[in-house]
Amino acid sequence: MLRKRFQRNRKEPKSEFDSKLLALDRVTRVTGGGKKLRFRACVIIGNRKGKVGIGVAKGKDVSQAMEKAQKIAKKNIIEVPLIEDSIPHETEAKFEASRVLLRSQRSGRGIIAGGPVRVICDLAGIKNISAKILSRSKNKMNNAMATIEALKKLKVKNGKL
Repeated sequence: MLRKRFQRNRKEPKSEFDSKLLALDRVTRVTGGGKKLRFRACVIIGNRKGKVGIGVAKGKDVSQAMEKAQKIAKKNIIEVPLIEDSIPHETEAKFEASRVLLRSQRSGRGIIAGGPVRVICDLAGIKNISAKILSRSKNKMNNAMATIEALKKLKVKNGKL
């Protein structure tokens, strides 16, 4: 009883990253003894200042899967070069069956994208971008990974990144 009270009052330091749950799926593995149920979480984290990461993990319950996915996302953070709240140039990437096209926009246009691309761009701090998922794939995780691959391809001419 005493231990619980101290744990409740203890405040953990606030992380600089915001996180968003992209997908939560119930997955099963069939064994000789029956079906083993687990949860798979896909989490995107970002600081809205040019850093974004994605993590996918499985756990026996939802909270465990989400915590593991957040730890993995922190390890997979990439830095996105931003020029006036947009990306420096057009880029395209493919991951498995998904293809994504990202185009920079002038300021004031906003995020013109849908699904996982919108979430990633928002958490990365990109305020003006136009994006299109070119494939017919509806797989959220593959579309998210294709977006991350496209953001990795970005370069700045001045030699900063």
